[in-house]
Amino acid sequence: MKSAVSSLVRSNNSLISRTLLYHSSKPISQSPFFLSNIPKNLFNQRYQKLQFSPNSTSIMASLSKSEQAREPPALPLPSPPLTKFKIGLCQLSVTPDKERNIKHARKAIEEAAQKGAQLVLLPEIWNSPYSNDSFPVYAEDINAGGDASPSTAMLSEVASRLKITIVGGSIPERCGDKLYNTCCVFGTDGKLKAKHRKIHLFDIDIPGKITFMESKTLTAGETPTVVDTDVGRIGIGICYDIRFTELAMIYAARGAHLICYPGAFNMTTGPLHWELSQRARAMDNQVWFQMFPLFLN
Repeated sequence: MKSAVSSLVRSNNSLISRTLLYHSSKPISQSPFFLSNIPKNLFNQRYQKLQFSPNSTSIMASLSKSEQAREPPALPLPSPPLTKFKIGLCQLSVTPDKERNIKHARKAIEEAAQKGAQLVLLPEIWNSPYSNDSFPVYAEDINAGGDASPSTAMLSEVASRLKITIVGGSIPERCGDKLYNTCCVFGTDGKLKAKHRKIHLFDIDIPGKITFMESKTLTAGETPTVVDTDVGRIGIGICYDIRFTELAMIYAARGAHLICYPGAFNMTTGPLHWELSQRARAMDNQVWFQMFPLFLN
């Protein structure tokens, strides 16, 4: 049964893959999953041959219990440490000069802090041109730090000096023989509090308009990221992660006060989806959203 559910999650049919939520910390007979908005004929085609164990009646019974539709259950929402604070969103113009990009980002963060921002956010891939050719060249070893990662070293220093929280957009990260699109969160003490690797890579091919395959060079992350900061509990996603509502649902269930998605949207799908996706995720989960795009022509 477990393998059958896993295969359905990986199905190319987006309706199936986006509406079947499965939590593997319990035996399948104890783990309710949620099937919503699946047409009856499609349900019959896909699920009528599944063999349920004798204890699987608890699964089917859970489908009618709305309070069990989310698994694991929502955690009590923690009280935010601040009820009011300023957020600085830094829009950056990226150049082929990495050192210049870092200096530009430092200046933007400092200006935001001078205007009272206690949380400062950068866009996606702010230290490098957004291309598969550039990612390997500009990638940094975040775990090594120091000279091996001048971009995050700057973020750490500025966060500590200005006593602010920084959601550092994202940069190409090198870890062993793999590259990731990674967002680092730094606390007011300058320490790295969280690292989120983009989970959903953006592969697109619209003839005559745009073709880009992140998966040619980047590896997808595997772990949702929720971090407690001096301004509250924050969930982190990167750009295309926002199109998958399950991630935002996890963050809301984990008590996030705010969800941040640094992005570098193109001008083909961006104007169609950017604002709509923000509003949908915020409304569905009743949580504040901050998105800060770097629009690409």
